[in-house]
Amino acid sequence: MARQHKKSDLPTKTCLVCGRSFTWRKKWANCWDEVKYCSQRCRRRKNL
Repeated sequence: MARQHKKSDLPTKTCLVCGRSFTWRKKWANCWDEVKYCSQRCRRRKNL
């Protein structure tokens, strides 16, 4: 069985656009070091 983690135990980052913190997601397991934005909306607004 998979070990359950509390959300507070997961690593967090701060979004470069909006400044909000966001937590690690399983879909980012292989690319967590490259993740910079909390959402697609912030990714689109990165140059504004």
